[in-house]
Amino acid sequence: MRWLIFDYGNVISRQSEVVPELASLLDVEPESFARGYWRFRDAYDRGWSDLHYWRAVGHAAGRRVTVRQVAQLTRVDLAGWRETAPEVLTLLGELNQAGVPLALLSNAPRSHGQFFRRQPWSALFRHLVFSGEVGVAKPERDVWEVLLRRLRCAPGDCLFFDDRRVNIDSARTAGVPARHWTGPAAARQDIAEAGFP
Repeated sequence: MRWLIFDYGNVISRQSEVVPELASLLDVEPESFARGYWRFRDAYDRGWSDLHYWRAVGHAAGRRVTVRQVAQLTRVDLAGWRETAPEVLTLLGELNQAGVPLALLSNAPRSHGQFFRRQPWSALFRHLVFSGEVGVAKPERDVWEVLLRRLRCAPGDCLFFDDRRVNIDSARTAGVPARHWTGPAAARQDIAEAGFP
């Protein structure tokens, strides 16, 4: 069995634009908020709880974050990453209908993973792997071992799409063929050239 594996952020989803709205919830400038938002994101993707993450972001911006604000911040953040690209969903639907096994490998916190599993598009995938649930994230080499065990396949039996070069390089180092995601049109060509339907 040969698998097609997709990233989520900026591949299936649109780029989130909610940092200003998140900053307003803590009454801080977006630039100040964004520094903490991205500084601690990697740890959040690797398993930090919502509470731990948002309190670290708030502390970096000079704000104490309450439990109620944690819930608000998480809800708005999820909404920012929820919007998907229709043309990508069309491609995924066609691949699924053709019987191509699809998997998702995404750097995402646990709460995001739980949320994404409830979205209609998740049914297109046979496996969904979220970094926050497994404790390792791209571009760490261990994430490929986790994925390949889940799929029960060899590295060469996959084709992986991601929008970040560092993740593409990591996949290739692990022996997983990978392509830089630039959109569904180029992906269709890559998929056909790799011998998928």
